Amino acid sequence: MPLINVRGVEHHYEWIRQSTTSEQKPVMVFVHGWGGSSRYWESTANALSDTFDCLLYDLRGFGRSLLPETSIELLYEMEEYAEDLAVLLDALELKRVYLNAHSMGASAAALFLNRYPERVERAILTCSGVFEYEEKSFTAFHKIGGYVVKFRPRWFLHVPFAGSLFMARFLHRPLPSAISRAFLEDYLAADYTAALGTMLTSVSKYAAEVMPQEFARLSVPTLLISGEYDKIIPAELGRRAAELSEKIEYFEISETAHFPMLEKPEVYLEKVREFLGIVSPATA
Repeated sequence: MPLINVRGVEHHYEWIRQSTTSEQKPVMVFVHGWGGSSRYWESTANALSDTFDCLLYDLRGFGRSLLPETSIELLYEMEEYAEDLAVLLDALELKRVYLNAHSMGASAAALFLNRYPERVERAILTCSGVFEYEEKSFTAFHKIGGYVVKFRPRWFLHVPFAGSLFMARFLHRPLPSAISRAFLEDYLAADYTAALGTMLTSVSKYAAEVMPQEFARLSVPTLLISGEYDKIIPAELGRRAAELSEKIEYFEISETAHFPMLEKPEVYLEKVREFLGIVSPATA
C-alpha cells in the first residue's frame, strides 16, 4: 500500500493509469468527501484514464490515511486539508493538475483553487454549494452529528443489508451492494477526531460566511455538478454558489442525489468530458 508523509500523517495514495501507452498525460487529482475514501472515485478515474493519469488519495483521518499513534497537533479546518493537498502535490512533484472533488472535499478544493490557482488547469466540484447560517439548526445538527460519529459499532457490518440502509439517505437510486458496503466500511473506520472535527468546521457559521467569498473569488474554470434530489447538499445550494462567479459552469443531473457520478455515470462523464474538451470514446 503506497503511503506518503504529508505534514506528519502517512497518506494513502494510488495511481490509476492505462499501462498500454508510454505517453505522458495530464494529471487529474480526485478528492473524496466526509466519512468516505478515495475508493468511491475508482470507477470515475478508470473511465477518465484514457486521457488522464488519475491520482487518488485518502484525506487524513479517513480511509487508509490513518492518524499517527503518537500525539501531534492537528487541525481539521478545510484550509488545513487544502494545504495538505498542496504538500502532497509538492511531494509527488506535480506542478499543475486538473482537480475533481466531492462534497466536503469540494469545499477544501475551492480553498485550494484560490490559494494556488496557478496549479490547477480546470476543476470539477461535485455536490458542493453555499448555505446560510441558522444557529438553532446548526446547533442541533452538531449535537446529533456528534452522537452519530460517536456511535459507530463495527457489528453494524454484520447486519443484513446494512450497507444499503446506510446509503439510502445519500442516494436516489440504489448502488450495487458491494459498493454500499465499502461506503459503510469507510464510515465506520474513519478516525473519530477527524470525523467530528471536519463535521464541525465544514458545516459552521464560519463556513457559511467564508465559502460564498471563496466561490466568488474563483479564477480557475470550474464545473459545479449537483444531484437533483441531493438531501445532503441540495441542488439549490449548488446553483447559488454558481451564480457567484462567471468562472463557474453549473450542471444538474436529474434523478440522482449525493453521488451523481455513481448513480448516473454516463451522464456525469459526458458532461465532464464536454467541460474539459475531451472527445467521448463513444463518438471518437
